[in-house]
Parts: sequence; structure tokens; C-alpha cells
Amino acid sequence: MPEAAHNKPFRLTILGSSAATPTSLRHTTAQVLMHYNRLFLLDCAEGTQMQLRRLKLPMMRIAHIFISHLHGDHYLGLPGLLFSMHLLGRTQDLHVYAPPGLSAIIDMQFSISGMVPQYRTFFHEIREGRQRVYQDDFLEVETLAMDHRIPCYGFLFREKPLLRNIRKESIGKYRIPVGQMQDIKRGLDFVTRDGRRIPNQEITLPPPAPRTYAFCSDTAYTEQFLDQVKGVDLLYHEATFLQDMAEVAREKKHATTAEAATLARKAGACRLMLGHYSARYRDTGMFLKEAREIFPDTILAEEGMQVDVRP
Repeated sequence: MPEAAHNKPFRLTILGSSAATPTSLRHTTAQVLMHYNRLFLLDCAEGTQMQLRRLKLPMMRIAHIFISHLHGDHYLGLPGLLFSMHLLGRTQDLHVYAPPGLSAIIDMQFSISGMVPQYRTFFHEIREGRQRVYQDDFLEVETLAMDHRIPCYGFLFREKPLLRNIRKESIGKYRIPVGQMQDIKRGLDFVTRDGRRIPNQEITLPPPAPRTYAFCSDTAYTEQFLDQVKGVDLLYHEATFLQDMAEVAREKKHATTAEAATLARKAGACRLMLGHYSARYRDTGMFLKEAREIFPDTILAEEGMQVDVRP
């Protein structure tokens, strides 16, 4: 793994931030997470592909799509996106991670329309929280158990630890052979030609701490995934309602501003991002005010905004 990988972009783009129904100002839920040179799509509401085009995000580079649950405001843009990928000549495999049922919906769409995609779509069913659903050389993704009216999951994106960095002056000082550098980067001590053992910490520097992003989709207030998101760099948490509608939020299995902020505080998150605002709110200023009274480092998800997971 390249030592500079953690210096590469790890950036979130908001495509939609409205709950349940789109408004004249906001689309429903969808986000793009860019890590290194790869794009991951989180939820795929109506209008997702239009937003991808408007924001000049290359949809054909998306190879992994994560769907939190099967309420329409989180997946109804997926059939259209898959049709467009076919019409644009996609041949690369596509992987979709979602609760059971989505593959049947898509298969029915394709069957009725007589469409045979030029690419293969692999559906990976999510059946439990804290399930690792994806990993590569740089990144791993595990599910977070939400508390909603139907099976619903969040996603925790965590970079894998990098190797240690060899101090440049140590290479010449101790005449470290190229063939032993990888072992030293992995943490082994170095033994010189005359038999002296040089502790690894004297000749290396620690790598940057892995960056983490937690996407907490529709959920009532719950702490069942709190231990998974401890110390997360950026925590996205739905806040469908202001605190004066806490009772309605509980009935509908959604969260309020204060509840999202409380979870962020208990998790020791570095930053909190609110989203999934009820369409009844035209002005989201009060969302920020209420959350910052509990967790000051709060920002609001807005259409088209880009945020680095760790500034």
C-alpha cells in the first residue's frame, strides 16, 4: 500500500438531503464518497443521476453502491441509474449492497422492459449490523444496525492502517538494504551488519491515523452502534425533526437534532453532519442551532457540498 494513501482525497459529496419527498430546494438521500480514485454511492434516491451529472461526478466510475433500506426515498433512483449505465455502454461489474428484496425489484424492472445489461450486477444481501460487506487494499466497510420501521443499516467506512515510514536519515546511517525496508515498515527491528539491533521506533515514523466516515441512515435514537463509531472523523446522522417534535420522531422511528448531537458527543466524533430534513422545514437554520448547543462541531448537509472526511 502506498505510504501517501492517507494524503489522498477522502471526500463526501451530498446529492440529496431531504426526507421522504423531494422539495424545490432539496433532493432525497444520496451521497458520493470518494476515496483515493474510487467513487462509492451511498443510497440512490430519485434524481441521483441528474445530480451526478450536474455536479460532474462520473457515474460510470461507480462500482459499489450501498443502499441502507428499501424505503423509496433511498433507492428509487437505482433502476434509472442502472438503465443509464447500460445505455452508456457500461461493461464493468457493479456491486450493490442492500437488505433482501432489492435484487427482485431490479430483476422485475429488467424483465418487464426486456433489458439485458451488458454488465453484471452482483447483489450482496445485508442481514445484520456489524457485518463487513466490503474491503480492498485501502478500505473496509461494515454495517451499522439502525432502528427503523423496516430493516435498515448504516455504513462505516474505515481506512486500513498504513505501513510505518522509514526516516530518510536512518537509511544512510545504518545502511539499510532495500530488501529489508518492507519488513521495517511493517514494524520489525533492524539488525546491522555488526549485529546491533536498532529498535523500529528509532528508525521509523508512525503513519497517519486511519480516517473514518459513518453514514447513519434512517433511525430512531439508538446507541446499539455507538462502540463502532467511537472517535469517527465524520459522523453523518439523520435529523428529520427539530427537538420540539421528538414524540413524532419516536413514532416514525426517526431522530431529532438533539438526539443526533447527543450521539455524536457520546461517540467522541470529530464532526457531525445532519441531514434527511423533513420537507416541512424550508429553513434549516434551527437544525444547526439546536445541534450546536449539544455538539458544537456540527454542519448541515446541503445539495452539492463537498466535505473532506478529515480536514
